[in-house]
Amino acid sequence: MIRAAGAGDRAFLQEMLLEAYNWDGQPRFTMEQLAAEDHASRYLEGWMRPGDFGVVAEDGRPIGAAWARLLTAERPGYGYLADDVPELSIGVAPGRRGRGVGRALLAALIGAAAPYGRLSLSVEPDNRAADLYRSLGFRLTGRNGGSDTMVLVL
Repeated sequence: MIRAAGAGDRAFLQEMLLEAYNWDGQPRFTMEQLAAEDHASRYLEGWMRPGDFGVVAEDGRPIGAAWARLLTAERPGYGYLADDVPELSIGVAPGRRGRGVGRALLAALIGAAAPYGRLSLSVEPDNRAADLYRSLGFRLTGRNGGSDTMVLVL
């Protein structure tokens, strides 16, 4: 089941952000390190502020989430394109990956993003999720450090 994310989902979104940062199964970040990392905080600080939207997948309990927010040139995300283009984040619980949860979350989030015309993200090239993004129509627009910036025109 996919439902809309709300203000009470912030702690779960933070767990999913940690999964996204540790996408390869290597514990590159702890929750404490993630919470202290200024760039990571941009994806959740003040959740749910105007313009934020997201979805949560549940199977008796939350198992994944995808959300987007408008970031600014002054405090951009890794996949920042413009102040009026929401940047998405997504995480799926270990053990639930590769079963269509991410695709279902993205389909729901893309539907919610339609009024914005575009949706952006950042992904490391070796991340399997990059194939999922391409299959949904995301296209490479540039590179930020070691990550690719992709956009979907809605």
